[in-house]
Amino acid sequence: MAIAKENTTADYQEAFQLCPKFEKTFSILGKKWNGLIIDVLLENGAQRFKNLVHSVPKCSDRVLVERLKELEQAGIVARITSDDSALIEYRLTTKGEELAPVMAAVHDWSNDWYAAEG
Repeated sequence: MAIAKENTTADYQEAFQLCPKFEKTFSILGKKWNGLIIDVLLENGAQRFKNLVHSVPKCSDRVLVERLKELEQAGIVARITSDDSALIEYRLTTKGEELAPVMAAVHDWSNDWYAAEG
């Protein structure tokens, strides 16, 4: 007669591993302010820094600069400089634009599960 072995937490942890690509994605999207920055760029298109500051008002300028650099390094945001002026804009790359359905799903989920704050 065989004795059934109970699955322990250690067995489960050994068998379960996050996909490295999934983990990397959430390390980017889950970082504070990144989702809001991406959402603003999806909704409004290319933006100057000062416009992003107004669109994400609780984020300090220093942190916004850091996040934009991180998103640029991840290939999600492009920093565009104009040849004829000092104008700098940030826009989503194709990789960033492909997050549109993900952000729409997050909007839908939040609308279903969180009450509007007054």
